[in-house]
Amino acid sequence: MKFQSSELPVGKPQTRRKSSAPKIAPLVAITILFTIIPIYYPSIRYSSQKKISEAISSNSEESIQPIDHLENDLQVNQPCPVEDVPIREEEKEKEKPMKSQDEISIKFETKSDTKDKKVPEPRKKLERHDQRARKKSSHRQRDFTVPKVAEKVEKKPPSDGDGDVRSLTSEVSDSEYCNLFSGEWVENPEGPYYTNETCYAIQQHQNCMKFGRPDNGYLKWRWQPDACELPIFDPIQFLELVKGKSLAFVGDSVARNHMQSLICLLSRVVYPEDISETQDENRRWIYKDYDFNISMFWAPYLVKTEKTDLNDVTKPFNLYLDEFDEFWTTGIQSFDYVIISAGHWFFRPTMFYLNRRLVGCLYCPQANVSHVTSYFSYRRAFRTAFRAINSNENYKGVTFLRTFAPSHFENGYWDKGGDCVRTKPLKRNEKVLDDYNLEFYKVQLDELKIAQRAGRRTGLRFRLFDATQPMLLRPDGHPSKYGRWPNPNVTVPNDCVHWCLPGPIDTWNDFLVELLKREVGN
Repeated sequence: MKFQSSELPVGKPQTRRKSSAPKIAPLVAITILFTIIPIYYPSIRYSSQKKISEAISSNSEESIQPIDHLENDLQVNQPCPVEDVPIREEEKEKEKPMKSQDEISIKFETKSDTKDKKVPEPRKKLERHDQRARKKSSHRQRDFTVPKVAEKVEKKPPSDGDGDVRSLTSEVSDSEYCNLFSGEWVENPEGPYYTNETCYAIQQHQNCMKFGRPDNGYLKWRWQPDACELPIFDPIQFLELVKGKSLAFVGDSVARNHMQSLICLLSRVVYPEDISETQDENRRWIYKDYDFNISMFWAPYLVKTEKTDLNDVTKPFNLYLDEFDEFWTTGIQSFDYVIISAGHWFFRPTMFYLNRRLVGCLYCPQANVSHVTSYFSYRRAFRTAFRAINSNENYKGVTFLRTFAPSHFENGYWDKGGDCVRTKPLKRNEKVLDDYNLEFYKVQLDELKIAQRAGRRTGLRFRLFDATQPMLLRPDGHPSKYGRWPNPNVTVPNDCVHWCLPGPIDTWNDFLVELLKREVGN
C-alpha cells in the first residue's frame, strides 16, 4: 500500500518552513531526516501492510458469514420469516437489472486494480463485503435481499431433475413402492370412459364437448409410470376398496374438479345420492349400497379467511395465516381419507395477518403495508393446515397432499388474452417446472415433510399425491374458450386453470386407486 504525501512523516516538517534565511537547526534536521527515513521507512510500510492484510483476512472470513446466512434464510426451502419476505414479483423484475453507482465503480476499480497491481483475493472479498454491508445498513433492506434471491435462482440451469426437488420428493414419498408420478403420457385409443351425456356432475365451464371443442385427441392419453404399471380406473374395484369409508376433498375449484371427475367415473356403475346440507360450494354425496360418502369442503386458502366485501370476491381477502379454518378442520374428524390441495387463489389480492396483526399484503393499494409475494402466504397456509390436522385428536384418517396443478396460459397473461390451444401432451423433455410453479411445488414438499415428522408423533399418516409433474405436460386438457357459448358482446378470459371433463384430470383417480390400495395393504 502506498502512502499519500500528507501521511508521510516527512511531509509536515516540509510545510512549516516560512523563511528562506539559512538556519543551522533546520539544516541539521533535514540531514537527520534524509539519513533515518531510508532506513526505517521500509519497515514502517511493511508493518502497515501486515496489519491491513490481517484485517482483510479476518473480515473476509468472518464478516461475510452473516451475509451468506441471510441469503440461505431467503431460499424457498426454508421457513419464510415476516421480516425477510421478498417484495412483489413485478417490483423484483424492475430492480433485478439495476445496479447502484457504488456497485458499478467498485466493480471497475477492482478490475483495474487486478490488472495493474494483482490485488490479493482477500481484498476483493472485503470490497464485496463493504458493498453488501452498505446495502444492508440501508433502511430498505429488501432492496438488498431480493436481488440476491433472484440472482441465485437465475443461475440455476433449468432442469426437470433439479437436485433439491428430487431430494425433497424422495424424502416425502413412500420408498417401499414405485414412483407413480414419474413417467410419460402414452396413447390410449380406448378413452374416454364417460361423456358429458352420461355424467350429470360436469359443470358448464368444464363441459368442453358441449361447447364445441373441435378436437378429441386430448381424451386419448393415459399416464405410464417409468417403473411400474398404472391401471385405468375400475369403478367396481374402487367401490369395493372404499366400502364403509369416507373421503373428503379440501380446497378450491380444482379440488371440486377432481371430485366431479371421480363421480363421473363411478357413474358407469352407480350414481350417488346428494345429501348436501347447503347449496353452496360445500357438498356431500353418499353411495348407500357401499356405505361410502364423498364430501367437498370449500377452503381455497385453507386457513381462516374473511371477505373485505361480502358481495365482491375481487376485493382483497383477509387471511389469518396462523388460525385454523374450523369449518373443515372440525368437519374432517370422522373421515378416513382427506385430499387437501390449494393453489390458484393465492394469486388474488389478499391481506395477511399473524397474531391478528396485519403483516403484509399481495396486490393491495396501501403504501404503508409491506407488499410480499404469494410464496409467503402459501407456506404459512399449508403449515397451519397441517398443524390443524396433527392437533385434531379425533381425526385418525390418512391425509393426501395433492400438489399444485400448473395452469398453461400462453401468449399473454390470463387477463391479457392468454390461451391454451395445444391439442396433445408434451414430452417430459419439452417442458420443465420453473418460476412460481416450481416455488409452489417446493413449498408444498417442504411443508409435507414437516407434517410427516409431526404425524409420526401423533400417529397420523401424510402421503404425497403428486399431480404437478404429470399435469405440467398437459396444456391440451383445459377448457380454454370451450366452457361457454361465444358471445361477441362479452369478453371472458380463457380458462387454462380448470380441466375438461372428461379429460386428463381423470388420471388423478387412477392415482387415487393405487394410493388407497397401498394404505389398505399397510
